[in-house]
Amino acid sequence: MNPIIDRLAHLTRRTFLGDVSRGIGGLALGSLLQPDLLRAAQSEGGDGLPRLGLPHFAPKAKRVLCLFQSGGLSHVDLFDDKPMLHQHAGKELPPSVKGSQRLTGMTSGQTAYPVVPPLEPGKRCGKQGTWISDLLPGIQSIADELCIIKSMHTEAINHDPGITFMNTGNQLPGYASMGSWVSYGLGTENQNLPAFIAMVSQGTGKNPGQPVFSRLWGSGFLPSSHQGVGLRPGRSPVLFLENPPGVDREQRRALLDDLARLNQIRAEEMSDPETLTRIKAYEMAFRMQTSVPDLTDISGESAATLEAYGPEVRKPGSYASNCLLARRLLERDVRFVQLFHRGWDQHIAITRQLPNQCRDIDQPTAALVKDLRQRGLLDDTLVVFATEFGRTVFSQGQLGSPGMGRDHHGRSFTLWMAGGGIRPGMDYGATDDFCYNIVENPVHIRDLHATILHCLGIDHARFTHKFRGLNTRLTGVEEAHVVKGILS
Repeated sequence: MNPIIDRLAHLTRRTFLGDVSRGIGGLALGSLLQPDLLRAAQSEGGDGLPRLGLPHFAPKAKRVLCLFQSGGLSHVDLFDDKPMLHQHAGKELPPSVKGSQRLTGMTSGQTAYPVVPPLEPGKRCGKQGTWISDLLPGIQSIADELCIIKSMHTEAINHDPGITFMNTGNQLPGYASMGSWVSYGLGTENQNLPAFIAMVSQGTGKNPGQPVFSRLWGSGFLPSSHQGVGLRPGRSPVLFLENPPGVDREQRRALLDDLARLNQIRAEEMSDPETLTRIKAYEMAFRMQTSVPDLTDISGESAATLEAYGPEVRKPGSYASNCLLARRLLERDVRFVQLFHRGWDQHIAITRQLPNQCRDIDQPTAALVKDLRQRGLLDDTLVVFATEFGRTVFSQGQLGSPGMGRDHHGRSFTLWMAGGGIRPGMDYGATDDFCYNIVENPVHIRDLHATILHCLGIDHARFTHKFRGLNTRLTGVEEAHVVKGILS
């Protein structure tokens, strides 16, 4: 066949677009083959970053730690007590407060909606005197580090759209996750570990908790090299990382060199960016063969440090163990680290499940924040302690029964932030006397995303990627605002 005709036969839309970006692909391949030369060239340009012009301004944070409490943490029980809840305990939630809010099918058929105050007492903590439940004594001890946002809200009412919205900026699957956006914009400062790493742990509250899908750290429409890498518990944190029996490191290096040459030829023929991504993935896996064992070896940690994280720190896959690994990743300059902890969906047996769940996370979370502070990492690490929505102030099920719980509540909920770019020791926003509606400084999920990007030196409105003909953003097409009142 005539080679020109053969070429035209392969000229799909993807091929054409790939040809246009051939120069960029060549740069990407060059960065893999001679990364030192590329970094030197970038340094001459002044920023050393993969996306031209980023950051948009001087960042306060270099990296992000997201502690995601999957299932819907009860803001009423843990962070947002009000005197009216105790005065109105057991009485019907006033219709003027409840309004016309859409309820889930689990409580929409109830004939009564009695108010339930926090299950346990709490105390005023830190210089700002914020109320934190006695179920969280460790977090009480770090109150002066925290900015507690009590006016979060979301349109999502069920788990999958809720957790997808919080992690990708859209209730529908298929969009890029927060960590992937950050990796795409700022790249990595550690060539031996991925820019974005995620870990999942199972709580002792609701077991099993809501499922946590890998798409929550997926790259969506962004280049697949920016998707998060999930670390598994046990001796093989990353599947298929070890060499097969009979293959040593030198042989693997030679194999990858040959494979890179073949993939380079294919990339030049078809200009498929995913071929370049595959080369990059193989190279990262090769480097991770030495960096991951070093990461997961905690034998060098002091006895005091291990004791601070709690008794489960040596149990692979536990929340405590993941918190310690998160600190080790952050000090290795991994750009975005995310922990998912399942089990916060207390529809039933909340008096038993919620204390168990709090015990899972309280000591390790406090230890992690203190550890970051002690090591000088907190000032340029943004910590986000988040969940997909809150819980209702009224009971789900019969009031006072062992099976009583709380339903989903997206109209108002609480999360906290700490570290790089955030004012410490403050509350922001407020709910009404029943912790049901927001009365001061509402913060939407889009606003949270805009604020996270701002702390990293990124203007969310200018940070886009072309997808389906649109300049797509993490913050979507609707209005989003940086929450300036919480910035340091």
